[in-house]
Parts: sequence; C-alpha cells; structure tokens
Amino acid sequence: MAPWALLTPGVLVRTGHTVLTWGITLVLFLHDTGEPDPARPRIHPILHELRQWEEQGELLLPLTFLLLVLGSLLLYLAVSLMDPGYVNIQTQPEEEAKEEQTAMVPQAIPLRRCRHCMVLQPLRARHCRECRRCVRRYDHHCPWMENCVGERNHPLFVAYLALQLVVLLWGLHLAWSGLRFFQPWGLWLRSSGLLFATFLLLSLFSLVAILLLASHLYLVASNTTTWEFISSHRIAYLRQRAGNPFDRGLTRNLAHFFCGWPSGSWETLWAEEQEEEQGSSRAV
Repeated sequence: MAPWALLTPGVLVRTGHTVLTWGITLVLFLHDTGEPDPARPRIHPILHELRQWEEQGELLLPLTFLLLVLGSLLLYLAVSLMDPGYVNIQTQPEEEAKEEQTAMVPQAIPLRRCRHCMVLQPLRARHCRECRRCVRRYDHHCPWMENCVGERNHPLFVAYLALQLVVLLWGLHLAWSGLRFFQPWGLWLRSSGLLFATFLLLSLFSLVAILLLASHLYLVASNTTTWEFISSHRIAYLRQRAGNPFDRGLTRNLAHFFCGWPSGSWETLWAEEQEEEQGSSRAV
C-alpha cells in the first residue's frame, strides 16, 4: 500500500487539529511578553517565564492550563474515533424484522429499512452518507471531527465543547495580556504580530464554540437533535405530533442524556407519549 493511502480525511483533520492546538499553546508560552531589557540575561522567554512563576509560586496556573489543553485534545480524539452509535448491519430475516417492529412501535409509525445499507432503522436513527452507516439518535456529521455525533458520543461531544471553550477563553486572556500596543508600528509587528494573529484566531474559535455549546445545550434540554430540529417537517414520527414526543422536562432530559436514566428505547417512549395523548383525548 502506498504511503499516501494512509492520508485519509480523518487522519488529516485530526492531525491538523492536534498541530493547531499545540501550535497555539506554544505561541502563548514561548512569546516574550515582557519589555525589552538589555540588562536582562538573554535566555529563552519560556525559561524566563517559568523561572518567574517558580519564584512567585505560580507554577500551578500554567500546569493547569496545559492539563486543560491536553484534556480537551483527548476528548476531541475520543469523540472523533469512537463509535457514535452505529446500527447493527447484520441482516435479519423478514419475519423477525416484522415481529421486532410490531413489538417496538405502534403500526402508525412503522420502522423503515434504510435504502442505503438495508438495515431496519430504529426510531431517531438516520443514515450518514459520509460514514456510510445508520447512526442511532443521529445529531449531525461533524467535519471537524470527521465522525458522526450520535447516541454514544453526543454527551462527550458536549463535554468537549465546554472544556474547549474554557481553554479558548483562557488562551484569549493570555494573548490579550501579552499584547503591547504603545510601540512603533515596525517594532510592534515584529514583537506582537504573531501573538495578535493568535488572538484573532482564538476570538473566532471562541465565538464558534460559544454558539455550538449554547445550541447543543438547548437541544439537550429539550431532548431533540440537530437533525430533528432542522428537518422536523420531513420526519414521520415528528410530523404527526404537535410537540416533541421525547421531551420529558428539563431534569429528566438532562438525566437521560448524561446518565442514561431513565433507561428505555425511544420506541417505548414514543408509544407511552401516544398512549397519554389518547387517554387525554378520551377524557375530554
């Protein structure tokens, strides 16, 4: 196999993310934020900063920042590499499929076979063309992860967004505190140009992370997905309901999303909601 065959989109995206993460971290740590001082020994900026932090007893802060960066990177790799909740592709006999369908959901919403991989799709599953698999509780395919976000990795994805936002905002503070604006243009460009570019990049990433985290927290709180929120008019099990049939209130939605409690299939939850609606209509 040719070496370039290993350069799949997933490898390139994850490598790019890793290089960008540590590259920005190195810029923040290696940039000399102090004023030029001819009397100061010409040592590497990071050694000078570490010596100052050690003298002031503040080594805990940079170590904490590095641990947060490492944690965010590990969460990123975990979300991007793990199974998002692929539907089992083993084929079932037609009779077993019909029995399973009847047992799981009312006939008003029959399960359908995926036209791409021919598996019986559970409720809330969708086929991802990029992954070429059906994903349970499909949310979206993330190009920055080069993986789907689904039932298994969605909680970790939200945790990654929260931790990444903390790292970005801390890095933004470090970059801003290191900028020196009261200098001649040429000297400022040489001394702070790279740090200012890093500040702009961190600002953009922070804005994206804030928007993503806010939107996903809203979706989690209402027990819906990005796909269901955008395409509710195209989804059969949502078109027949005035509201979200999976919404059980904020506390139960969060408990189910992050802790898996109360347990149960989406088919059972959908059927219980339908029975409650039918009971209410009879009472009226």
